[in-house]
Amino acid sequence: MSYRKKLIEVALPLEAINRESAREKSIRHGHPSTLHLWWARRPLAACRAVLFASLVDDPSTRPDEFPTPEDQERERRRLFRIIEDLVKWENTTSEKVLNEARAEILKATGGNPPAVLDPFCGGGSIPLEAQRLGLTALASDLNPVAVLITKALIEIPPRFAGLPPVNPQDRSKSFAGTPWRGAAGLAADIRYYGRWMRAQAEKRIGHLYPKGPNGETVIAWLWARTVKCPNPACGAQMPLVRSFWLSKKKGKEAWVEPVVDQRSKTVRFEVRSGSGGPPEPPKVGRGAKFKCLCCGQTAPDEHIKAEGCLKRMGVQLLALVCDGKNGRNYCNGDREQEEIYYQAIPTWRPDEELSEDKRAIWCPLYGLKTFADLFTPRQLVALTAFSDLVGKARERVLADARGAGLADDGVPLNNGGAGATAYADAVATYLALAVDKAADYWSTICSWHAGRDTIRNTFARQAIPMTWDFAEGNPFSNSTGNWLSCIAWVEKVLESLPAASPGSAKQYDARDIKGDFTGAILATDPPYYDNIGYADLSDFFYIWLRRALSNVFPDLFRTLLTPKESELVAISYRFNGDRQAAQAHFRDGLQQAFSSLHGCVHQEYPVTIYYAFKQAEQEEDPDGEGPVLASTGWETMLSGLIDAGFQITGTWPMRTELNNRPVATGTNALASSIVLVCRPRPQDASFITRREFLTALRRELPAALDHLQRGSIAPVDLAQSAIGPGMAVFSRYSRVLEADGTPMSIRTALSLINHVLDEYLAEQESEYDSDTRWALAWFEQFGMQEGPYGVAETLSKAKNTAVGGLVEAGILSARAGKVRLLARNELSGHWSPVKDKRLTVWEVAQHLIRALDEQGEDAAAAILREARGKGESARDLAYRLYSVCERKGWAAEAMAYNRLVVAWPRLSELAQAKAGTRFEQVAMETGDIE
Repeated sequence: MSYRKKLIEVALPLEAINRESAREKSIRHGHPSTLHLWWARRPLAACRAVLFASLVDDPSTRPDEFPTPEDQERERRRLFRIIEDLVKWENTTSEKVLNEARAEILKATGGNPPAVLDPFCGGGSIPLEAQRLGLTALASDLNPVAVLITKALIEIPPRFAGLPPVNPQDRSKSFAGTPWRGAAGLAADIRYYGRWMRAQAEKRIGHLYPKGPNGETVIAWLWARTVKCPNPACGAQMPLVRSFWLSKKKGKEAWVEPVVDQRSKTVRFEVRSGSGGPPEPPKVGRGAKFKCLCCGQTAPDEHIKAEGCLKRMGVQLLALVCDGKNGRNYCNGDREQEEIYYQAIPTWRPDEELSEDKRAIWCPLYGLKTFADLFTPRQLVALTAFSDLVGKARERVLADARGAGLADDGVPLNNGGAGATAYADAVATYLALAVDKAADYWSTICSWHAGRDTIRNTFARQAIPMTWDFAEGNPFSNSTGNWLSCIAWVEKVLESLPAASPGSAKQYDARDIKGDFTGAILATDPPYYDNIGYADLSDFFYIWLRRALSNVFPDLFRTLLTPKESELVAISYRFNGDRQAAQAHFRDGLQQAFSSLHGCVHQEYPVTIYYAFKQAEQEEDPDGEGPVLASTGWETMLSGLIDAGFQITGTWPMRTELNNRPVATGTNALASSIVLVCRPRPQDASFITRREFLTALRRELPAALDHLQRGSIAPVDLAQSAIGPGMAVFSRYSRVLEADGTPMSIRTALSLINHVLDEYLAEQESEYDSDTRWALAWFEQFGMQEGPYGVAETLSKAKNTAVGGLVEAGILSARAGKVRLLARNELSGHWSPVKDKRLTVWEVAQHLIRALDEQGEDAAAAILREARGKGESARDLAYRLYSVCERKGWAAEAMAYNRLVVAWPRLSELAQAKAGTRFEQVAMETGDIE
């Protein structure tokens, strides 16, 4: 090995990284994700930590400075503290924290840090965090929407950093006498020209947005789609309403109630509020089935689809949401409101067709087949007006920039300009991104959120679903979904960007990058097999960006829709439903991309690749030894890397969900993504046999697993993390040969790694006392259920204990010929490890979980402090018990052991701190210290 191992190849403060990554999801204002929607972004905290740890040396590779294991661990802890500060959201703009990290990077790289390359840049998280760390950020993507987002984050702000705004209102101002820092001047111009666009738009189309019945501003119009009742004797227009609720806020409950006129076969709606609640909605069960409110006939899904595809689906006004003195007011709709609505006549329609990906885009089944069909005529008028005003605003910016003294070389932004022309292009870019944000809130896929009294945006999920009742926002209100809020999101992100080191974002097919970025370190987040159809979904935004910015970025928006033929996703509809052809496209394309990148990467630094692990069904082990987790996308990723000449040196599970979310508390939710750490494999790598591979696994994997456990990696993530050191053995060789001479498959290698992991966990049993070994064996067979006394007695002899002793130890109930382990809630509430005369590891683990769940960390730490040396064994037992529960499908019990291990670092810290305090108290009392 000619390179120095980096910190990421040895250890990470994973708990801190994951905690801050999860916390980041609750941060809105100023977070780069709010500049423009992108799917499955990586958390900034994780990106920042991974980049830092990929550049700084692990202390073990510098024995001259850190000669002993203790010295190395001490230095590791110091680097961990830097990372723990670095990942906090509040420190993203802290020059003190950032400069400390940048200094470490400069020291580790000899003052010459490499550039960072992300060839699948997507939402721009990785290149942005590279830039925040003072590194040159190089980004590319095939998708033009992704390229534009990343340009807006890393390329444009540094070019105009420190410039004051050019608008006449702000250009003479400064912050308390200091210059405009970073992109603050650019942000001020976005705010100014965004307000100008609002004023101009209101002059043009404001008449289409009437006031409420008492002159209030209408925040939103709530509509229901309608179809003709299939009952020939009725023929009424059926409102397709999912829910009659308008507001579920306590003390402000409101709903609409249908009023049926049987003579005219019509339905109108009246707003109700106060006590009580709405009637049952007409939606029936799952799918698109609705009852007619006039005759009670149920219209099946097929009828509604047919009506929609024949363009016979209409709309009916349910209610108005108005801006009252004390918050939201809900008012009845009237004929005048509907008449004004129908006055809107679009002058342009995006008639490009939606994709055929029925997994994520469902509305074409109901007749919404073009992008224009996703908007009301009034929404099309509004979006067209604001989109056209981007160009008008650009003209004003250019004139004002020249008037403000900004030199103009006439070079546009797209060609590297930095003068007045380029600046006008830059402002136009951010204004167009605000139009995209508006489109997300101004479509008929938006619904009304009765719990929050807000508009739910189009992409509330990674799909374009079908909605039945929808909310149409008012661009000119001051509430949910208005234009100025779209501008504010963009402005706040700009103010928080580093706008420092140079950055570049270009449109590239990753398979063709070759030597264009030689010498950079590779950190990337490639597509996730078939999880998300990025191109199909991003067309929703592309149509508006192309209209507004085709003159600013002619190369980026030269096609009618985003490129799809070369997109590396395994979406079968693009291959006439052939899943194998889609899989081959993804596999071959990914391998080509990695092969191209192999020749570019810097030899001194590892490659880091994020992959969203999707737990698939359990499939049979290739060796016939039981089920093994299988994921075609996961295996394809590993195969692509190894076949391209990389060896895998580590895997780290990155969690981005809070521990208290419902899916995490009730299920074995896996990490959101895995970070693969890789190195180019030596060209002269040899081959080995299956037997030699298994021997090497058994020799090397246990030490790596011990290190992971000491770092308190969550049991739910242990199997995934074990893949790193396991595949490190597999991928360091050119191939592993089976007995018949054929190369071993990735799936077989993963199976063998799982087997060695199971062996390792089983071997830890020798550390446990006899009672705990009995309890573990019983648990594997019966769980917490009863079993025969005879079986318990036989097992007790094998484990060198006795059933009576187990009862005496307080872990077992034995009566009437039946035996069972005591549940945690049956354990003594007055138990103390110090007073227990027959202390077992099993008891310590179970009491720790009970204390943690019922009384919190302090109570659990008190038990750990007094556990008489059995604490570490209790943690190891939790790993083993989690593995048993996972295999048996006992999800709730499994997560109890997972919670204990996740909390372990904090419990250890509290236990040590209180132990130290107690020592000082005793010493003071005995006079041993002053």
